[in-house]
Amino acid sequence: MQNESSACRRTSIGGQALIEGIMMRGPKKTSVCCRMADGSITTDIIEDKRIKDKVKILGWPLIRGIVNLVESMKLGYKALMISADKSLDEETEKEQEKKDGKKGGVPAPVMSALMVVAAIIGVVIAIALFAYLPSLLFDFINKQTNFTITGFKTIFEGVLKIGIFVGYIALIATMKDIKRMFMYHGAEHKTIFCYEHGEELTVENVRKYKRFHPRCGTSFMILMLLVGIVVSSILGIAFDELLMPKMRIFWVIIKILLVPVICGLGYELIKVCGKYDNKLTRIISAPGMWMQRLTTKEPDDSMIEVAIQALKEVLPGDDSDIIDIAGHKGLKTNDLASNS
Repeated sequence: MQNESSACRRTSIGGQALIEGIMMRGPKKTSVCCRMADGSITTDIIEDKRIKDKVKILGWPLIRGIVNLVESMKLGYKALMISADKSLDEETEKEQEKKDGKKGGVPAPVMSALMVVAAIIGVVIAIALFAYLPSLLFDFINKQTNFTITGFKTIFEGVLKIGIFVGYIALIATMKDIKRMFMYHGAEHKTIFCYEHGEELTVENVRKYKRFHPRCGTSFMILMLLVGIVVSSILGIAFDELLMPKMRIFWVIIKILLVPVICGLGYELIKVCGKYDNKLTRIISAPGMWMQRLTTKEPDDSMIEVAIQALKEVLPGDDSDIIDIAGHKGLKTNDLASNS
């Protein structure tokens, strides 16, 4: 099995696991490939307009992190809706039509509304779990110790957030449908690694690569949590009054307002880890790579086929996806491949 750190080039192409499918986002277009019940693979191309191409300031370091996150979430939602629509059981629909004379399943507008409501509920739950609960719990424990551990509030909250995140992922990973999605996630990573090594995109070639990639969204989430601990600690040292129980609501609000800053810093770190391969970047990437043992699973060959098709659809053909590494600007795909 190949070592992911031995790749001599990096691509800006990234992806996302879907319901029985994979989304690949290239520099010029985005593809959504799904495996159907009859064994065929469908392909949809999403028009991907990036706002930073029109407003240059949104592409600046630190700012581009939050912009990219919002755009990725929007694009990911659209791709997920496509895969969800394709995963509807046609046989069930036919049976339903026979029963009541109308098309079965949930109408698209209703499904979209449900997804929006679910997203809003998800945001509220996330704020409660990751912003308010850790602060509330620490203040309770701190009070029991006569406020002798106030200085450890930011570390306690950060560790608890990581624990909640890891526990949640570990729990949903036991679900059958989520496990299959994580297998597609593994197929996405392995396929990108094969491409980065300059090998022909075949099932046999892809299969031998590892499923852990430093530019994974999982790594980004873990980095954001770790960066959050550092930023909160600096803020707590500078304004220690914010750590007191009476300031809890203000502390929670400030942490929410700091999310764009933390996101920007985390994004820059993940870009550095994707561009360079050395001891420092491996240390930074390590927590996220460990986490990918939960969020990625070994795929079967049929999943790898979907990933290969999705990647081929977005290859630009002009090497515009190749990231400059070690200062070698202008290197072309064939030049890099020859050094693999």
